[in-house]
Amino acid sequence: MEQRVLILAPFGRDADVIAEVLHKDDRECVACRDADALTETLDAGAGSALIAEEALANGHASRLFGWLEQQPAWSDFPFILLAANRVGHRSARSLEVLERLGNVVVLERPLNSETLRRAVGSSLRARARQYESRRHLAELMEAQEALVQLNDSLESRIAERTHELASANNRLMMEIHERAKVQAVLVQSQKMEALGQLTGGIAHDFNNLLNVIMVNSELIARVGSDDRIRAMAASVKRATERGAKLTGQLLTFSRNSNLDLKAVDVVALLHGMRDIVTVSLGSSIHYVNESDCEEMWTEADANQLELAILNLAINARDAMPGGGQLGIHVKERIAPDETLEPGRYVVVEVADTGSGVSRDIVSRVFDPFFTTKPIGKGTGLGLSQVYGIARQAGGTARLFSEEGVGTTVEIWLPLRERVTPQTEAVFDVEENAVGVQRVLVVEDDGEVRAMLVDCLRRLGYTVTEAADGRAGLNRLKDDNPDLLMVDFAMPGMNGIDVIAEARKMREDLPVILATGYADVDISGLAVKRCTILRKPFQLDDLARTVRLGLVA
Repeated sequence: MEQRVLILAPFGRDADVIAEVLHKDDRECVACRDADALTETLDAGAGSALIAEEALANGHASRLFGWLEQQPAWSDFPFILLAANRVGHRSARSLEVLERLGNVVVLERPLNSETLRRAVGSSLRARARQYESRRHLAELMEAQEALVQLNDSLESRIAERTHELASANNRLMMEIHERAKVQAVLVQSQKMEALGQLTGGIAHDFNNLLNVIMVNSELIARVGSDDRIRAMAASVKRATERGAKLTGQLLTFSRNSNLDLKAVDVVALLHGMRDIVTVSLGSSIHYVNESDCEEMWTEADANQLELAILNLAINARDAMPGGGQLGIHVKERIAPDETLEPGRYVVVEVADTGSGVSRDIVSRVFDPFFTTKPIGKGTGLGLSQVYGIARQAGGTARLFSEEGVGTTVEIWLPLRERVTPQTEAVFDVEENAVGVQRVLVVEDDGEVRAMLVDCLRRLGYTVTEAADGRAGLNRLKDDNPDLLMVDFAMPGMNGIDVIAEARKMREDLPVILATGYADVDISGLAVKRCTILRKPFQLDDLARTVRLGLVA
């Protein structure tokens, strides 16, 4: 309302023509039939007014002049008077009208449209500054009133100021505490990143060693005739399998992977975690693992679920510095309330006999960065990760605790039907390869390379070998193999680089990428006929992978 342009030009088409010109600048124009109507419209608000001089003749502007005299101190309403082109001086009556209008700009007709638009724009800006002055004046008046009130209550002001200073000091101390927590989280994040790089490299080398032991133990069991030797070879193989699984579980702490929801048997997963949980708890804590059924299936990311359970086990260990008992019980329950979708759930209940937490902070335990541990002893991310993992899988996490008695954390996951493992094609590893099929093995570790070459030759393949990527590419030109088997981690050119160069030479060449790194993903390689073979692998795995690679 306060930006409107009022037009008082009651004769002819002047009002329509002026409005049409001003509409080009998106001005809101209001035509008034006479000076009294203009005065009433001014009361509602306006930014400027254009008045044809003849509309103020014969004393028709008395109400308008009265309105101008009653303007507040901040206001000096701008007018644009459209005067007729005349010869000689203005009459005394005309001069009196100009004097009483006050803030007026006179434009003589005929008008130039640009002159009119500029004059209106200037008057609107002047009015806008008046509105700004009004605002400042109101603020000054409010400030003056507030100052009077403050001066009347000096004692209360001092008390309020003291309270403000105390609050500011409390906020500062909280910020210092939060900064220390964030710093601890940053240090922990850097530790985990370094741990991830270290464990990744160690896992690769360790898996290479396990692979040599595992395959050779299988060969001993196959070629040996003494049952006692076969039993010892089988024992060595089982130990290497446990070592491979333990390596994979250790990598769970440092792995950064996207959520991969698959069917998981929670009972089997917990049974497989027994070793690493026992090692994490130490000898002073008695560990018990129970389940209501032999199998309980859900849809979850197995690695993330292992991470959540390990986090809870470590939290329980820290809550029992003098020893105690940790029990993990898998149950089947119905959704207890509206916070979960109706249906049946697998509940992983982790209960300890530790110190517990007070009732007033139970509602905050799943908040990120919240921790009851001293600075440097915990980041406050463990329980928030558990909650996030459960929510991503369609469930939730709950905590119950009593000081001096212990803590119970429940992970609720939707129950699903049992998944029957798909039977894979079984190959006779002793059966010779059909026809003359050539395999090129590129592996920098001499013992692993010798093991691969020996196994493949036993399987009936013609095998050539290379100790690095560049040598392998040179052999590729001469040997013309039917299959390329390449290690992922090698000095110089890694396995992915070798595959990329090999594709330029033979686009349709089948490739097997052997790796001891648990997180290698070939989805970004954008190549066809490429298979991952995880180390350590068994002889059956090698035979099946090679045959599938050749027939794919």
